[in-house]
Order: sequence, then C-alpha cells, then structure tokens
Amino acid sequence: MPDHKNHPIKKFHFKVEWGGTKIGFTEVLGLDFETDVIEYREGSDRDYHKRKQPGLAKYSNVTLKRGTFQGDIEFYEWWKMIFHDDFRRDLLISALNNEHEPIITWKLRNAWPSKVQSPSLKATGNEVAIETIEVVHEGLSVESD
Repeated sequence: MPDHKNHPIKKFHFKVEWGGTKIGFTEVLGLDFETDVIEYREGSDRDYHKRKQPGLAKYSNVTLKRGTFQGDIEFYEWWKMIFHDDFRRDLLISALNNEHEPIITWKLRNAWPSKVQSPSLKATGNEVAIETIEVVHEGLSVESD
C-alpha cells in the first residue's frame, strides 16, 4: 500500500460545508492569513535596529465560485439576511483524499457575504454560467486529519 503522506495534496478534490449544507464549488480563493509586524526601538537601546514582534492577525476575504442552477438563489438569500437576521456561518473547506475523506480542513469562523456576483451573460458564449460569492470572516484555523 503506497504511503500517501509522501505525496502532495491534489487541489481539485475538495468540499465546502456551508452552515450544515454541502455545496459544490468549482473554485475557492483566498485561504490566506498573515500577521502584522510591530517594530519598536527604545531610544537608549544598545542595538541600532528595531525589534520586531507579532501584531494582529489579518485574514483575506475568501471567494467561492460555482455553476449557476435554475431556482438556486442561496447566495442572494444569504446576502439579504445580513440586514435582518443572524447571518454569520462557519464554513469548512476540506481537501479530500481518494476515499472522499478530509485530509486538511480550513475553518472560517463567523463568515458572512460581503459581495455576490451574478454570472456574466454573453449571447455568443457557450461556457457555464458561474456565480461568485465573497465572504469575510473573523478567523481561519487549519486542521489536518
């Protein structure tokens, strides 16, 4: 039996769990995080350089793309909720192995849609209509299985 831990993860086999619902997406972008750098130097410091220490964490907005289906306006419905109800959801994005089991999972905490983009339409095109949602969140954690 081959040792799969010695092979990189394939990026085309993944799932998104969306507040309890699993929705098929064609692309996920923006699973980025970084830490601000705080630079400080006291005037009497013997070292003639700034000290660097970690500051606040920053998380990129995450963009999800999927095909548009007749009668499915869930992106729009979620976006409408931000003005009325409890609209935040935790999103789980998992890379899957060949048995469709999660290998690594990114959890977006308290995500909500900041932008919904309907598909562009073109009379001479023959591509699938793709809709896009951009979500903001309050934290990203990574778990490995």
